[in-house]
Amino acid sequence: MDWRRSVNEGLTRVTGYEIRRARRAPDSRRQGSGDRLVTAPAFVVCTLRSGSTLLRVLLNSHSQIHAPHELHLRYVSVQLNKWSTRSMRELGLGGAGVEYLLWDRILHRQLTASGKPVIVDKTPNNVFIVDRLRECWPDSRFIFLLRHPAAIVRSRRALRPDATDDEANVDLIRRYCEALQRARETYDGVTVRYEDLASAPARELQRVCAFLRVPWEPAMLDYGTHEHGRFRAGLGDWADKIKTGRVQPPEPPPSEIPPPLRKISAAWGYASAETPMT
Repeated sequence: MDWRRSVNEGLTRVTGYEIRRARRAPDSRRQGSGDRLVTAPAFVVCTLRSGSTLLRVLLNSHSQIHAPHELHLRYVSVQLNKWSTRSMRELGLGGAGVEYLLWDRILHRQLTASGKPVIVDKTPNNVFIVDRLRECWPDSRFIFLLRHPAAIVRSRRALRPDATDDEANVDLIRRYCEALQRARETYDGVTVRYEDLASAPARELQRVCAFLRVPWEPAMLDYGTHEHGRFRAGLGDWADKIKTGRVQPPEPPPSEIPPPLRKISAAWGYASAETPMT
């Protein structure tokens, strides 16, 4: 056999073994010195159309809190080939570990640009990666934002008239609500209701500020006098209501609750045995 052919076949066998081994290798996610630049980031864990943009701009009006537009860390990922997988493994990193470094760098960049010490991300789809957020930042903090589930459905239907499938809309909100409830049952945090935030913002913001360990600032209520970036789809709420710059009172609760949302509505205290269903 030609020696070059023998060597090439040997390399193929070795490389194939290493690739299989890399796929089986455990993902080392233990943090080393310097792995995290951001300390104790906070996340608003919520559903769609739950008032999270209102909470964001109120918090962002604080002199020590930076609450950027939605960051969608869930979809910020890295892709390693066989060579980078091998290299990262030598550094004690797997794919998730490298992603976490990227997530942390994004938050640190935002904080550095803002000049503030505390960051709060309010992306609703974070509700599906709460475990990963805590794995990335073991000192992360969670603000659980609730809203009447039937009111969420009503709000999304009003903002997206093209979403005509009511059953699909209700099922989407159900999945968000159930993920939020699992997070509340798993992790400590502070719970805020949108209805309370809209009707008594000063009281609720004082609770959140205490949780974040920053002093309460009455100027937070005047969020319209601060810069919060653009209000547009994909970055948060873009309806006329949020653009007024003033906290608006909540709408009356819906008189009926779709059956798939009745259980979670009751768990959150929005429904009782007498509440009618649609």
